[in-house]
Amino acid sequence: MAGLFKRILSKFSREKFDWDELEETLISGDLGVQLSMQIIDSLQEKRKSINPEDIIEACRNEIRSILPTDSVEISPLEEGPKVILVVGVNGTGKTTSCAKLAALIKSKGHSVMLAAADTFRAAAIEQLEIWATRIDVPLIKGEYKSDPSSVCFDAHSAAIDANADFLICDTAGRLHTRHNLMEELKKIQRTISKKNENAPHEVLLVVDATTGSNALSQAKEFHAATELTGLIVTKMDGSGKGGIVASIANELGTATRFMGLGEEVTDFETFDTERFINQIL
Repeated sequence: MAGLFKRILSKFSREKFDWDELEETLISGDLGVQLSMQIIDSLQEKRKSINPEDIIEACRNEIRSILPTDSVEISPLEEGPKVILVVGVNGTGKTTSCAKLAALIKSKGHSVMLAAADTFRAAAIEQLEIWATRIDVPLIKGEYKSDPSSVCFDAHSAAIDANADFLICDTAGRLHTRHNLMEELKKIQRTISKKNENAPHEVLLVVDATTGSNALSQAKEFHAATELTGLIVTKMDGSGKGGIVASIANELGTATRFMGLGEEVTDFETFDTERFINQIL
């Protein structure tokens, strides 16, 4: 996003300004067509006094208006474990995000368990097991290629018996365009609800900030299948453009809840709107 606003400012050094070029620049920064047009409309209302500061402020105001005003933390339930289902496509950092989220929750004094329901990849089970040992969090797992719904059911039962505050279920990465895999995700949700009709209480989609508009497509399909309650955005450590966060919130009303900022377990934090806006603008 830093490169995006350098490009915008450079355009204002010219005598003649091209609105179409500005729109193209905003879209290329992953703000999306809809949000980019809203920013253009806001700017054109004050076109007599337009300058670089107007552009930055218009972007700031539009992004601020669609993102949560306060950090939306995940709080425990009064009774029973809060079940968090973590979904996404392959390669977004989903399994690592589950572990980082567990570590963050534990750091706030809550008890948490992990469920390795990505049974399609033996490596995913092993990866989460390593993380669970590292952060000292109980892990419920099944055999390679076992039914992921059964793993989640067993994990939910174990979390209830242990009186845990949270259960985080890692699911297999799946292409959002594969109908059968999305149906399987719905089955996992139905199975989890057998112990608590309101579970899962959170469905978090992990998206990679560097994938741009493709992340919006993923969010739309997963939201249609599972009714997302929020996003975890990874690779926000300088390599990602970041604008996709605003675009998804604008089109789906789905807020970013957490950001992955690096490789370490502590490189993970609750999303803060003002800090985010200051970083990208």
